[in-house]
Amino acid sequence: MSRPVAVLRKPPVSAGVQGGLRLIERHVRAYRHSWLLLASGALEPVLYLFSIGTGVGTLVGQVAGPDGEPVRYAAYIAPALLATAAMNGTIADSTFNVFFRLKYTGLYSSALATRMRPSDITVGEIGWSVIRGVLYAAAFMGVCLAMGLTPSPWALLGLPVVMLMCFAIGAASMAATTYMKSILHFEFVPLVVLPMFLFSGTFYPIDVYPRFLQVLVECLPFYQGVALLRGLNLGAPDISLWWHAGYLLALGLVGAAIVRRRIGTLLLT
Repeated sequence: MSRPVAVLRKPPVSAGVQGGLRLIERHVRAYRHSWLLLASGALEPVLYLFSIGTGVGTLVGQVAGPDGEPVRYAAYIAPALLATAAMNGTIADSTFNVFFRLKYTGLYSSALATRMRPSDITVGEIGWSVIRGVLYAAAFMGVCLAMGLTPSPWALLGLPVVMLMCFAIGAASMAATTYMKSILHFEFVPLVVLPMFLFSGTFYPIDVYPRFLQVLVECLPFYQGVALLRGLNLGAPDISLWWHAGYLLALGLVGAAIVRRRIGTLLLT
């Protein structure tokens, strides 16, 4: 009589959200002694706010807001600098840190040896980059509130908008990072981020550009976030804000899908 054959069953695959939360918990524990580093992320935009918004702003005076009404120059650039703080936090984790975890520390390979799957890593890493961006933005928003640069109650929607922008930028950045083969490729990160910061309507309207450059700028996720935050912060919401939000949501979903596929290709094949 033949002996029964034991059937080996694979452990159940964890849901993307559940496994992602475990990865976020890991990052929280790793940063538990470095919260000052996270809080300091808003310092650069604050310096821009004081030097350009307040300093240069005394020479500029008032400028036209999204609805054509005159506003203080500091109030005009504050939403863009809020978006800058969020972008800085998100990109810091979704590019450099993801690359080192992928190529050097072996964190993702170790995670995939458990019940976690590429979807868990995707949710966890993009989620953590969003959290870091929101922390930077929240610190900067506190400065804006103290300076009276949030004149409209619509500004209360600033943090949800920041989360959406961080989701889009974090997913797109992480997707690009999975194609980097060398640390030397990180020279392209500031090459992309710095022009986005300077020329996406941060300090002046993009109407000054020729039309073909306006279209190019309008395709950038940072510009979409700036337009959303500025419209809400200055109390000028209109139907176009839905377009900006839809763009960011679509970019985030596409980027997340690419990340999930690339993580599986790089580590499971």
